[in-house]
Amino acid sequence: MTFRLIFLLFLILVSPGLTGHAENRANVIFILADDLGWSDTTLYGQTEFYQTPNLERLAARGMKFTRAYTASPLCSPTRCSILTGLNPARTGLTTPNCHQPKINLIAQVAKTAKPNLKLLPVSPVTRLDPKYYTLGEALRDAGFATAHFGKWHLGAEPYSPLENGFEVDIPHWHGPGPAGSFVAPWKYPDFKEKSPGEHIEDRLGDEISHWIESHIRKNPDQPFFVNYWQFSVHAPFDAKAGLIEKHRKRVEPEDGQRSPTYAAMVESLDDNVGRVLDTVDRVGLTENTAIIFFSDNGGNMYNEVDGTTPTDNRPLRGGKGNNWDGGTRVPAIVAWPGKTEPGSVSDTLLGSSDFYPTILDLLGLKPAEGQLFDGDSLAKVLEGNKDPALKSRAIFSHFPHSTGVPDTLPPSITMHRENWKLIRLFHHSPDQSHEHRLFNLENDIREKSNVAEKNPDVLKSMIADLDQFLADTKAVFPTPNPAYRPEIPGGWSSSKDCNLRTDDGSLQASSTGNDPHFHTQLGKKPIPPGEVKVRVRIKTTGKGNLEIRWQEKGVAPSFHRDRMVGIPLPSGNDWEVLEFKFNPEKSVTAIRFDPGNSPGKTRFDSIQIFVDGKAAREWDFNDSASQ
Repeated sequence: MTFRLIFLLFLILVSPGLTGHAENRANVIFILADDLGWSDTTLYGQTEFYQTPNLERLAARGMKFTRAYTASPLCSPTRCSILTGLNPARTGLTTPNCHQPKINLIAQVAKTAKPNLKLLPVSPVTRLDPKYYTLGEALRDAGFATAHFGKWHLGAEPYSPLENGFEVDIPHWHGPGPAGSFVAPWKYPDFKEKSPGEHIEDRLGDEISHWIESHIRKNPDQPFFVNYWQFSVHAPFDAKAGLIEKHRKRVEPEDGQRSPTYAAMVESLDDNVGRVLDTVDRVGLTENTAIIFFSDNGGNMYNEVDGTTPTDNRPLRGGKGNNWDGGTRVPAIVAWPGKTEPGSVSDTLLGSSDFYPTILDLLGLKPAEGQLFDGDSLAKVLEGNKDPALKSRAIFSHFPHSTGVPDTLPPSITMHRENWKLIRLFHHSPDQSHEHRLFNLENDIREKSNVAEKNPDVLKSMIADLDQFLADTKAVFPTPNPAYRPEIPGGWSSSKDCNLRTDDGSLQASSTGNDPHFHTQLGKKPIPPGEVKVRVRIKTTGKGNLEIRWQEKGVAPSFHRDRMVGIPLPSGNDWEVLEFKFNPEKSVTAIRFDPGNSPGKTRFDSIQIFVDGKAAREWDFNDSASQ
């Protein structure tokens, strides 16, 4: 055999796109649900209302993970972690704002913030940075045909699937949910329904079937990678009318999971998992196609549909938008013929950053030169072997923001190791140091008992590992706001020239001169128009006038001098009562005090408001209560 012939045979065996290379490669289908919680399927015995027989069918083919976690409690950061194998702490993509017009590829901490904010907030990355070598690019370059179907939410062109390794992108949509609705008519610019009332998941199921069938006709020896990222079960909350009525008859009024619309959405999600399985079976690729199922974050516990929340993540605490386990623990299945034992179950910790290195490992592919992963390969676990290196490893969910959803957390990062979970609340302690909460999930799945003080050695060890992770990833997280002025009970907050606090049964305003003032919004209890009298009992070391300003509904600008009255501050440092009178033409929505323009301290024992001689509002700082 000549050297030239030997060389040609070598090229055939190793070249990425050629037959010899492809024959030993499994096809890969990655199905990603949107907002599907750990308790939203029948996989873990937490629901009977939602029906997921096709997920059960998929689990029977492979391995179900009981402790799978996303790298974030929100979608885009998790999606980025799947495609890059990197944690949001490293990429800086930490919020689902990739549909917004502003393009930012470097995360940073704001230089200033309003005085009512305890921390300087993080400005996150807003697109999947092209510098990362994605899973789509890796498999495309290894000779796979690649196609993306469904939600993306990592940026419009030039940040779309087409620029990240996928040769096909349907419906080529960059938004946070389906365009307009799940049930046609839709609002995708270049993708229209084929029939009235068509459901987007049914259409995507059809598109995937057609693409796979067409591909194997044209290129039967070329493996493929299908990224099916479902729009379900994200808002807007709508579904097939027949399915809604089906589940309406099954509602148990006292059950936390009682939305028939959401149940119908889960059924459409599951139906199209089944459609993918049917397609693979029909074309004869069952034994050569790996199928992965995962969700991008926990179940939605804050929107309203059918008079309730979309779902209930029982027994987990919290949900989408916060770092409790209800926001990050999700269903996960890997069915890899020849690798996973059918019907097997694993309690190994799995993180969303693990998929990329695991897929490469099982396909016999190497990372690109110099490529870094925050995740680990779970190939040995999937093959049924113990991997000692994975037993004590940690996974992280970095979310340096606060969403305001029910049971929300301040900006935080979590660390799971074995059965322990550590939550760090960034600079949340009274002295502005980090606050830590430790939970043993083996006996406290609801995360109700902080056992940090009882386990100092565990706490110390996990804090050290967390510090190392943040340093290694160069993570960006909030820092203390030097202009922060704590909000006082009753909603009072102050300007940069006035330090406000409650002390010895009074509200103390310490002025530094310049323009000191403090105010409160009256919210749902505005003061009606009429003869308004404000009575205050004060003691002061300041000089000048004590002024009161007010904001009237719909009148700009706020706290203008035209809506102000003043009284000279009393001398002698004794308690005195001052009264202000004014006649607003419209409802008063906010009150502001300016305690002199010189340095000094003014203490308020109480603030009372009367309208036409009747008591309307009172703040008694002896008990720090607002009435």
